[in-house]
Amino acid sequence: MALYPYTLQPIDLNLTEEEFRQAQLQLFESNNQTLTKISVKIWAILAVIVVLAIIGLVMVSGYSTIIFWLMLVGVVLFLIARTYGLKWYVKQEFEKQMASQSMPAEMQQMKIGVQQHGIVMSLPAANLPQMPRGYNQPLVRGTGMQQAVVKWNNVSNWQETPDFIVMMFQVKDQKTGEVQQGSQIVPKRLAQQRFPLETLRHHLQEEVGQQGFDLKDKPTDKYFAQNP
Repeated sequence: MALYPYTLQPIDLNLTEEEFRQAQLQLFESNNQTLTKISVKIWAILAVIVVLAIIGLVMVSGYSTIIFWLMLVGVVLFLIARTYGLKWYVKQEFEKQMASQSMPAEMQQMKIGVQQHGIVMSLPAANLPQMPRGYNQPLVRGTGMQQAVVKWNNVSNWQETPDFIVMMFQVKDQKTGEVQQGSQIVPKRLAQQRFPLETLRHHLQEEVGQQGFDLKDKPTDKYFAQNP
């Protein structure tokens, strides 16, 4: 048996609308801690303010101490706003974007596979979106299915969540020079259908590298854009 097995034939994705939204939510939650993380520089500034306020309270008496109390209150309010407040705001914006989106229809009929050269996506010929030249040329099958391969070097970002592996790929159209973006969600439940998740992880780690998405700008639109 090969160390990293591949799919002989693409496997039915059968992605549901609920899974589509769940994948976005898990991706958001896995990155939300990074968005609200306070840098070392900010912690150092806050520490200086607190030290100065304490020194002022010790050395000054009377009404003059009010400025030092305000400094301490300001630090507390900043921390609350920077953590809970920002987290709440980002979550609200995310939910607004997610509510306005629906899963692309072709994902319900998609089949997906893993080969040494890339990710195989198979769809009925009528449903296959237009592929720029960066993809391998689609192969027409007798069953009316058409396949396209996203090469590993076209995958720009990926991240694993508790129930999904999410990938972002970029392909440059050789005619126009336009860079087109797409994303692919792979539910981990496909392992029950002998989908080689470990092979997928191996290639993503080897060819793409460290996991991570930048979700600060339009977290859902950027990585789950609707097909034109």
